[in-house]
Amino acid sequence: MYRSKDFMKWVKAKHPLHSTAGTGNWECPDFYPVSLQGTNGVDQYGEEHKFVLTNNMDVTRFEYYTIGKYDTKKDRFIPDTGSIDSWKGLRLDYGNFYASKSFYDPSKNRRVIWAWANESDIQPEDDIAKGWAGIQLIPRKVWLDPSGKQLVQWPVEELDALRTQKVQLSNKKLNNLEKIEVTGITPAQADVEVTFSFASLDKAEPFDLSWADLYAQDICALKGSNVQGGLGPFGLATLASQNLEENTPVFFRVFKAQQNYKVLMCSDATRSTLKHNETMYKPSFAGYVDVDLAATKKLSLRILIDNSVVESFGAGGKTCITSRVYPTLAINDNAHLFAFNNGTEPITIETLDAWSMSKAKIN
Repeated sequence: MYRSKDFMKWVKAKHPLHSTAGTGNWECPDFYPVSLQGTNGVDQYGEEHKFVLTNNMDVTRFEYYTIGKYDTKKDRFIPDTGSIDSWKGLRLDYGNFYASKSFYDPSKNRRVIWAWANESDIQPEDDIAKGWAGIQLIPRKVWLDPSGKQLVQWPVEELDALRTQKVQLSNKKLNNLEKIEVTGITPAQADVEVTFSFASLDKAEPFDLSWADLYAQDICALKGSNVQGGLGPFGLATLASQNLEENTPVFFRVFKAQQNYKVLMCSDATRSTLKHNETMYKPSFAGYVDVDLAATKKLSLRILIDNSVVESFGAGGKTCITSRVYPTLAINDNAHLFAFNNGTEPITIETLDAWSMSKAKIN
């Protein structure tokens, strides 16, 4: 941290704003206030707000955040009790999402973050052929969840202006191993919002105690979308070929832990392409979703699909996952979108709204 009185001469402070031992190099940090109530952004660095410190850890290549207080007199950030400040901490996005920066937008009184995603095919010749390497993701509005324990993110409202052809489904029941295709839109470039419901939690699989120290994506790798379960897996198969040789499923699976239910959300790129490339990065990204299923027995999902990008927002933006994928069959008009259920508990698609998305015009 550096200090200046005139924005010209800078002096290094005697101590950092914050540090944590044993976590490796931090890069592209951000630090900003969030309001304790509502979804509006704030731009005042007073002690009446909560503060968010984000950092991108070079060792893991993920972006993490901690919520806490800012002592303006001592110039110290103090994480809240229970706000984990390490590799096991909260992430802004549990997938290919890095180096986000935020800004306060006074015209709409919001805090907006904008992040970068690299190419996952990791072949320089592919980047040369495409003409670019790495992309900016869709900007997101960010605010503090009413619990005060995590952030919530949602695509900026301007994105809705790109919506064109719309299709809707409602009250569609999916039994075990059933799927339904969503037609009438452009699945390779789409915006989809869906709410799933279920009658009972009784078939939720027990959460194996040996998984306690595993990351969510480790469990997703063990329990993929084709591994039948009780309550889940259910969700959407994006950028899918007609016979599902290629697809990137985004799905939920519910486990019964000792005292509550754990909701796993996955974006699984392992079958996203038939292209054989030993260096291609095709992980099964995943995170947990903090929701009270006993009260609602519902889960919502929004997915933005744009050819090689799948951005997913679970439970209204509580858990977000971005995947970069490179299908060979499921491209352009040959891409398909399916809703599926591979769990023994029947799932109902209460509502599904899907739009074709036009291309943005950049001035």
